[in-house]
This record gives sequence, C-alpha cells and structure tokens, in this order.
Amino acid sequence: MIRVIIKTPSRLHMTLIDLNGSLGRIDGGVGIALERPKVALESELMNVGILVEGDDDGRTLGIVNTVLKNYGLKGGIHIKVLEKYDEHVGLGLGTQLSLATAFSIAKLHGICVGPKELAKVVGRGGTSGIGVAAFETGGMIVDGGHTFGQDKQKQSFLPSSASKAPPAPIISRLDFPEDWLIVLATPKENQRIHGSLEVELFSKNCPIPISEVQALSHIILMKLLPSVVTKDVAEFGEAVSLMQGIGFKKIELNLQSNRVKEVMTVMAETGAYGVGLSSFGPTLYTVVDSIKKAKAIAKAAEDGMKETGGVVLITKANNKGAEVSAI
Repeated sequence: MIRVIIKTPSRLHMTLIDLNGSLGRIDGGVGIALERPKVALESELMNVGILVEGDDDGRTLGIVNTVLKNYGLKGGIHIKVLEKYDEHVGLGLGTQLSLATAFSIAKLHGICVGPKELAKVVGRGGTSGIGVAAFETGGMIVDGGHTFGQDKQKQSFLPSSASKAPPAPIISRLDFPEDWLIVLATPKENQRIHGSLEVELFSKNCPIPISEVQALSHIILMKLLPSVVTKDVAEFGEAVSLMQGIGFKKIELNLQSNRVKEVMTVMAETGAYGVGLSSFGPTLYTVVDSIKKAKAIAKAAEDGMKETGGVVLITKANNKGAEVSAI
C-alpha cells in the first residue's frame, strides 16, 4: 500500500437532547450525515519528514503530530487536503478532518483501529457522537450521550471541543430517504461560536429545564424519527420547526444575528416544510422532496444573502459514511 484516499461526509447537528442530567446522563444528539460538502484527503508514506499540502491554517499538521505521537510513529508522511469546507459553520469540519487524517495514517501503517478509538486519540466526540457516527456509518443518527455525575464520564456541561469524554453510544441509526433533498444556506458571519465562547455558553445556560428536555424527547421519538421511517417529509419539517424553540437549540438560535434569522424566514416563506439551525450555526437547513422546491428555496436564500454574502448548496444525505480506497 503506497497511497490512501479518503472522502468523508459533513453533518447536520439538529439538536442536543438532554443538558439537564437529572437521570444521570447528559448530551445526546440528533444529526444527519451529508454527501456534500465533504473532506477529501490523499495520503502516502515518505522516507522522512511530514508534508501537508492544501491546509493553510495548520490544523491538519497538528492532527498528524498528535496521531504519530500516540502510536509512537516517526514522520515520513505526505498528506494532501484535496477538499474541505469552512470550520465553525455548524457542519462539523473539525471531527471529519481529524478522523480522515487519523484514519489515513493508521491505514498506511497497518494499524487496525476504528473511528471511535481514533476519535479518542484526536479528542473528538466528547459531547456529540454525531460526527463520529457520520464518519463510520452515515445516515440519520441519534446518540445516547454520556453518564453524568461524580466519577462518571462527565461531571459538567461542556462542548465537544473542551470535553475528554469518549464518543457517545449510538441508539438509533436510520437510512435517510434517498429522494429527499437538503438545502443548506450559510450566511457570512464575522463572529462564529467556538472555543472559550462555546464553553461559556454551556456553563451559563445549563442545566436546561427538565420539562423542555422531556418535550424535546417526545418530539424526537414520536414525530421526527417516525417521519423518516414513513418518509413523510411534511411531518419531518414540522418536527424540525418545533425543535427550534425548545431546549439548547432555542439558546443557539437566539444567539444568531438578525441576518441569519431573516434568511431562515425567507426560506420558510418560500415553501420549506421546516427550517433548522445546525449546531451553533450559522448554517441553516431544510429538507424537501422535489428539485423544483429545492431550487426555489435555494434561490430565495441566495437573494436574501446578496448584500452580505453567503453560500447555498443543494445536497443529499450520506447513508454510507466515509469512503476509503488504498492503492
């Protein structure tokens, strides 16, 4: 084996479920793996040194060094970042780039290890298990969070970037309907929520009232998931809309600029069944069942962002996870 090529999905993070913890677990999440945007890497062994191309911010190099140190490996690796997307926009670049890099190195060195173990190595999945599961299996995913309390996996409310907990267990994984289209709209925002600001927001707003956790769980179990199984896109959209006004998602949405909220309104008024915010945003999403409707909503979102800028994309769910080929 001299070269590994890996392509990963991105992901929507629809909501965190339980940031109350009264039952002894916290976090939990719902999300969908996406065909696009994606991360694509090409990796090969070299005699000596580390060479990373196509990543100006140094993130990939940092991941390489972490993985090499963890497994006691020396240099001698060349990685080309062929494709990636913006970070801190709600589509999970950090987890996908980290896992793609780690998996490539492991594969080249003949180390047999799965995404969950690699996620621990690169420090991903400490709050949400959606990104790791999107990499591993794709589809629509619900994870069961972490044990909470003294001597448990987590003792406080923290985002994934600041948590040392292992990736959460997956309690539901469904194929997302292949004929449903997903419209993404990412308004250009100067301030993106991550790092210390994200930690502060968890600390300030948690625990979430148990009544909201219970209501959200009811929506997920009795409306959102059944709508995917029965392929009822209107029901799915109604569930998405309900989720925006409850639990931690309500807090995430309230933090958005007027520009993001205006684009959300425009998409809804153009016929979206329901419009949601992915993670801390600013990416918005809606799911539709016709290319005509998808194009109309995409055009409306583009028009709504004309003065300030942004990106619109029509994509589909990824039901397979990362694609890996070795030459």
